[in-house]
Order: sequence, then structure tokens, then C-alpha cells
Amino acid sequence: MIHGLPSSRLVTRLQSVTDVSPLTERLIGGLPVTVKNCEPGEIVVPQGGKPSSCCLVLDGFLARTRMANRSERQLISFYVPGDIPDASTLHLPVMDHNLIAIGPAVVGFISHASVHAAMSESNELLHALWRETLIDAAIFRECAVNLGQRDGLARLAHVVCELAVRLAAIGLLRNGSISIPWTQTDVADATGMTPIHANRLIQELRAKGLVQWEARLVRILKWKALVEVADFSADYLHLKNIDRVLKPLVS
Repeated sequence: MIHGLPSSRLVTRLQSVTDVSPLTERLIGGLPVTVKNCEPGEIVVPQGGKPSSCCLVLDGFLARTRMANRSERQLISFYVPGDIPDASTLHLPVMDHNLIAIGPAVVGFISHASVHAAMSESNELLHALWRETLIDAAIFRECAVNLGQRDGLARLAHVVCELAVRLAAIGLLRNGSISIPWTQTDVADATGMTPIHANRLIQELRAKGLVQWEARLVRILKWKALVEVADFSADYLHLKNIDRVLKPLVS
């Protein structure tokens, strides 16, 4: 296992869903990464851009967003350390959405040429990154169901459940808590409601004793009950060893 390199985040992420050989680890460790610190709300990769590199989340959170009616923002999905939100740009030359920083974030840019060269040496890496884009699509499908078919409380609970599981899978869930610097507007845009409505539902989750929600820290108190409210199943995340991943939450 490579340690101390920015690319180690990617290895940890890939190992949560598939097997990674020593050769693939070495190839990932050899990828040149340009590190950048991002300000809260900064557009990391803009819609309409033609990137020549992929973006790897190293610390903090990114989100994929689209605008409707030129002014209404829809936050489609969150990205956690180890994710490559724009892996599709290896084959799709133009970004059709924005990637923004949720709070301060650290990202690494890896040139497309370097990624293609590494994939040419490892079919395992090629298939691992392909798997990442397929899982990303599965998350989109779940987002569509969440926004279109669940009520507001379930939508909110589902976002919390998903983030908790994804952080647990990469070892970044601490004491059943999500530490994320989102604003009330971010929460609202991720759940398709107004900030006032989102705040009311946050209070409802608190009142039910399911979570402690203090600004940027959400601690899950009753996982099974929260899952029931959210109509949540982690199947669409396609994680290995799901029982081990969920153990800190259900115990």
C-alpha cells in the first residue's frame, strides 16, 4: 500500500469496491498529481470547460451542480476523498456541469495523458476506473429516485445515510459523525427544497432523536431508524465487505 502520496486516496477508494494489485498500486503511485487548495464555493471544473486532466478529491468535499432556469441550482451529488468526479472527461471532452467545492477542499489534478498511459499498462486500472463511472451513474439513478419519489424527510435522511456509508467505506467516518462544511442552502439544493423547508426537516430529524445536527457536524444516533425513514439501501454503492463498512453505524 502506498502511503504519504496524494494518490493513496485513490487506492483506498478503489480498494473499497474492487481488488487492487501491487502493480496497479505502483502505477497509481507514479501518477503526477498537481495539488490545489480550493475556497468554499469555488468552481473547480466549470461547465463548458474542456479539461485536459482529471480531478481527484484529496480532502473535503466537492459537488456536481447544474443550473435550471439560469438561476436555480440543483446539487446532484457529493464527492468525498478518493473520488474522481470527472473521470468521464477521459472520453467526453466537454464538461456539461460544474464541480464546486463544498467548504474548503483540496484536490489533485492528474493529466489525461498520464491516466491513459497507466491504463495501457494495467487492464485492472482501466476496469477499476470504468467501474467508478458505472457507480457514479448508479448514484445518479438513486438521486433521481430520491428527488422524484421520496418525501422531504426521506430525501434529507437519504443524503445523510449515503454520505455516512461512503465516508465509512474509506475510513473517514468518526464516531458515527459526518463532518461536512455545507450550508443550509447546500442541503436545500441537494434535496430539492427551500432552505426554510430544509431547516424544518433538520429539526424534525433532531426531534425524532435520529441525529444530532450542529451546523457542520451530523452525528447519527439511530442508524436503523434513519435507514427506515430514508428508504435507504447501500446496494447501489457496490461496496465490498458492506457488513464491515456498516459495523460502526449499526453497533
